[in-house]
Amino acid sequence: MIHDNSSSRPAFLFDLDGTLVDSVYQHVLAWHEAFEAVGIELAVWRIHRRVGMSGGLMANAILRETGHQVTAEETARLVRLHAEAYARQSDRIRPLPGAKELLAYLTDYGVPWTIATSGRMESARPTLAALGVGPDIPVVTRDEVEHAKPDPDLFLAAAGRLGVPITNCVVVGDSVWDLLAARRARALGVGLLSGGYGQDELERAGAYRVYQDPADLLNHLDEVGVRATE
Repeated sequence: MIHDNSSSRPAFLFDLDGTLVDSVYQHVLAWHEAFEAVGIELAVWRIHRRVGMSGGLMANAILRETGHQVTAEETARLVRLHAEAYARQSDRIRPLPGAKELLAYLTDYGVPWTIATSGRMESARPTLAALGVGPDIPVVTRDEVEHAKPDPDLFLAAAGRLGVPITNCVVVGDSVWDLLAARRARALGVGLLSGGYGQDELERAGAYRVYQDPADLLNHLDEVGVRATE
């Protein structure tokens, strides 16, 4: 990959689930299974509204909403149960339309990019393989930062890995948590509808532009500062 940090082109920091791969609903169902396993009945829409946070933060937030007393042991158990349930579904996860082509285009034109996910590497590994992301891409996962989204740590770490100022980065995500983290990091936020959030929600959270999916973003890269004729 060519990293030309003197270029006026931005670097791209991608969320993973719901942004590059069609995996949001697998995560929702895995969380639903985990909560049921500890005796908590919860409507799936409540879970979906929290996808994009780190597992521990999400578990704490949902347990708090239900009025359930949260213990560190219970949170850890929920995170483990979710990971196990999600792993059983990982063979059904596919890249979103245009995801591979978008990453290939950025690579071909020397635009730096990487992935910053609230998931842990154990869960992300098969998804990254499905995308064809090799070891040369410095992926940042929840394992490597103190706080996940909506804190800015993941995106700040990803920009650091690329050697690019965060203010010269475009964060691409599908959830309000991605865009809130982007805003707190002082990066430009771009939203995708492929994770199930609405355009108005993403814009209120800080999205400069909103596109349908990676294919739609690829067709409009000039709107976010990437032109092949530069």
